[in-house]
Amino acid sequence: MGTKTETGKAAKAEDNSADRRGAGAAVDADVTDSGTTEPETDGEPEPDTPSEPEAQGAQGVGQGAAAIVSVGLGVVSLTGSWLGTVAAARETLVGQLETAANSTVATQVKEIYGDAWQTSALWGGLFALTALVIGVVVLARPAFGTPGAGQAPWIKSVAWGGVALGVIGLLLAVLKYTNVLLGLPATG
Repeated sequence: MGTKTETGKAAKAEDNSADRRGAGAAVDADVTDSGTTEPETDGEPEPDTPSEPEAQGAQGVGQGAAAIVSVGLGVVSLTGSWLGTVAAARETLVGQLETAANSTVATQVKEIYGDAWQTSALWGGLFALTALVIGVVVLARPAFGTPGAGQAPWIKSVAWGGVALGVIGLLLAVLKYTNVLLGLPATG
C-alpha cells in the first residue's frame, strides 16, 4: 500500500518514539497511515473487566431455565402427571367406600368416576396455571431488570411456548372440570 518513502518514514517515526520513551518504558506501537502511533494489544480483554457476552450469559441462565420449566409444566398439564393420577385414584377409592351398594347408578357413577375426573382436571389446571405464570414472569423480567439488557431470542421463544401450553392446558382443564369436554355418560 505504501511506497518505500512512506515505509521509511514510518520506521524512522517508530525509532524516534522508542528513543524518546527510553529503554525502561518501551511499549509496542503501530504507526497508522496518518502517522500517529497506537499501542498494540494482543486482542485479549483486560482481566478486571468481564466481556459482555459472558455477563449476558450469566444473567440469562436463570431466565432460560425458568422458560424451560414453564414448557415442561405446560406439557405435564396436557399429558397428566403422577400426582394427578394418584389423586384421581384416591378419589375413586373414596367414592367406592362412601357409595352404598343400593345407590342409584347415577350416584355411583358420579361418586366413583365423576369426582376422580374432576380431581384429575384440577391437578392439570394447577400445572397449567403454574406454567402460565412462570412463562409470563420470564417474558416480563427484562422490564424490571437492568435497563438496556436484552433477552436472548431463544428464551423469549421458549417462554412463549410455555405460556401457550399453559393457556391450552388451563382451557382444557376448565372444560374437563365443568364436564363440557368428555363429560360423564348419561345414566338412563
